Amino acid sequence: MFSTHGRARAATAYRRIDVETIRHTLDPYQQVSLLYAGVLDSIATARGAMARGDVPGKVAAIARALRILEEGLSASLDRVAGGELAQNLAALYDYCTHRLILANARNDDAALCQVTHLIGSVARGWDGIRKTDAAPDPESEPMVLGG
Repeated sequence: MFSTHGRARAATAYRRIDVETIRHTLDPYQQVSLLYAGVLDSIATARGAMARGDVPGKVAAIARALRILEEGLSASLDRVAGGELAQNLAALYDYCTHRLILANARNDDAALCQVTHLIGSVARGWDGIRKTDAAPDPESEPMVLGG
């Protein structure tokens, strides 16, 4: 019924709609968390592909991680209002981008591990911000004052 090209276009359109839906239903904290998870997942996929000798799989996974870093995380930084923190994150993302490019060219698993560690640390910190920023759940344990 549909050609291979037609199915590919339909799948691309579906992904685009799915991304737009996610973008409009998630708060900014959740969006950034998903971006970090996407980078980490892509690097894990690249490491697996590299271990199997799957060059096209490795290249595609690293390309995905790079796009998320550049078009998602780095592009969303407000380098003026974000001050020193935004500048530091921009420098970190640039460094990680450089390391991913080298890892791709040199099949360097250690570089992939380093980026995983760096982005993982920032992602955990980001998740910690969300937890401390959230209002306390009235159903949770009662707060004890004066301990």
